[in-house]
Amino acid sequence: MSFRDARRTVLAGLTALLLCAVGPAVAQGKDLKVAHIYSKTGPLEAYGKQSAAGFLMGLDYATRGTMTVAGRKIVVIEKDDQGRPDVGKSLLAAAYADDKVDLAVGPTSSGVALAMLPVAEEYQKLLLVEPAVADSITGEKWNKYVFRTSRNSSQDAISNAVALDRDGTVIATLAQDYAFGRDGVAAFKGALKRAKVVHEEYLPTNTTDFTAGAQRLFDKLKDQPGRKVIFIIWAGAGNPFKIADLDPKRYGIEIATGGNILPAMTAFKQLAGMEGATYYYFGIPKNPVNDWLVSNHYNKFKSPPDFFTAGGMSAAIALVEALKKTGGDSSSDKLIKAMEGMSFETPKGRMSFRAEDHQAMQSMYHFRIKSDPAFAWGVPELVREIKPEEMQVPIRNKR
Repeated sequence: MSFRDARRTVLAGLTALLLCAVGPAVAQGKDLKVAHIYSKTGPLEAYGKQSAAGFLMGLDYATRGTMTVAGRKIVVIEKDDQGRPDVGKSLLAAAYADDKVDLAVGPTSSGVALAMLPVAEEYQKLLLVEPAVADSITGEKWNKYVFRTSRNSSQDAISNAVALDRDGTVIATLAQDYAFGRDGVAAFKGALKRAKVVHEEYLPTNTTDFTAGAQRLFDKLKDQPGRKVIFIIWAGAGNPFKIADLDPKRYGIEIATGGNILPAMTAFKQLAGMEGATYYYFGIPKNPVNDWLVSNHYNKFKSPPDFFTAGGMSAAIALVEALKKTGGDSSSDKLIKAMEGMSFETPKGRMSFRAEDHQAMQSMYHFRIKSDPAFAWGVPELVREIKPEEMQVPIRNKR
């Protein structure tokens, strides 16, 4: 080989090396586009707005105010599904196909989430579900592109069973007639070992008059022996706790429920002593992430963070931590590999994505309501933290 040929060979090799080095740098510098699809309007608007605020605060926290991860600027594209499954499905398809987003987060409603799952599978792109709850999302309707930071119905049910599952207790349930309510009741019944469910009452999601439903509940419970409880699973508009105004105590009937957003918990103030289990209340977790969230939320909004604010923040932290692990690579295969079994710190403490179904395993909180004149709502005081390892959350998918 002549000196000139050798020189050409060396230069060609150097050029190839430079191209290999530049390739990742170009990819790394490309904006990371995230679609956040949630209920800006519709029956779950309050939940959606909390989730959106928490998601942006979480990105701020996890990136230390830079809104970049692994050299990529995070761009959030917000879309309003209006709480409608058909709208959510079409918005997600458009986000993947037209906006060319790297992944999506949301939605608020379980019904919308179930409509969106096949779209994620079709486009082979990640959907990080927050805050929709129905078991079937990470159960029989699940696919490998779906992760979820929000708790599922089984986690709600198992933790609430801690407070209610006692010998001699009979329970009637009151829930909304859609995926969230029916999955919630099914999971709750499955978690009970000693108490007995004697009636299930399902009402439309837009119910405002609970009188007829309450009377059916009273009729089923009033002649039962032992402790009698109406367990309420409700989300969004309507106030099922109005049934307390109908004086169930005259039949020896108690009301119980899980946690909720602060405005809904104003109804809890008249239910001092009520027990249940909650996903989050700003005064319960003691950790640096929650301290940051509470302090910054008060500074920004002049109010404490709420139920779904913490969830939105958790989703953002999970997203950033996953991208740190992949070095900014947002390809689905790399993200799935990074996220399966991944643990991350949230306002609730440590969460971990279960490899089998991508459900975030997390603590729940057994509470007892206290009426405190300093607060407009019934304050859930911690009885005890229920750790993830204490809850045998079923794996329901068909993987």
